[in-house]
Amino acid sequence: MKLRVRVIPNAKKTEFSAHRPEYGDEWVLRLNAPPVDGKANKAALEFIAKTLGIARSGVSLVSGEKGRHKIFEIVGLQPSDVERELSQRIS
Repeated sequence: MKLRVRVIPNAKKTEFSAHRPEYGDEWVLRLNAPPVDGKANKAALEFIAKTLGIARSGVSLVSGEKGRHKIFEIVGLQPSDVERELSQRIS
C-alpha cells in the first residue's frame, strides 16, 4: 500500500501529529532530524517501520526524496491496519 506523508523536519520530537484527509489522505510526520544528506528520509523510514511494527525493509520511499510531501510503499500490511495504527499514534 502507498502512504502519503508530509514530513516536517527539525521538530522537537518525532511523532505523527495529524491526519489530513482533505489533502489526499495525507499524514503529518514531525521528525527530530535535519533535512540534510538524507537524514530526514532515513529517520522517516525507520520511524514508520517501528510505528507499524514491521521490518525496515518493509518500508520504502517511492516519491518525494527532496520534498516535504512523500509517498512511502508499505509491504505486508493492509491499508486498514496502517490507518488504525497511525490514528492511535496521533498526539
